Amino acid sequence: MHIKWNALAQTAGLSFGVTVAVVAVFALGILALSRREAAVSAAAEGGTATGTAGGGRLALAGACVCFALCGGAVLYGLSLIAGK
Repeated sequence: MHIKWNALAQTAGLSFGVTVAVVAVFALGILALSRREAAVSAAAEGGTATGTAGGGRLALAGACVCFALCGGAVLYGLSLIAGK
């Protein structure tokens, strides 16, 4: 039995990199949701800072994009596992 160590190392490195990227994007989505909550609570308390309502909408849109990217990566991985 012959093991192709180079191919194994490339696969391990790529899977590690993709895992770190997906976790980082998910964390950015969580951060965007927390920023949205802060903007909404500031607006509810009467803090009329410039762009508070727009910042909440922008943060929600960013969180949705981040979670959609994570979901897409998971579905792509499942399609690779399931095959044709």
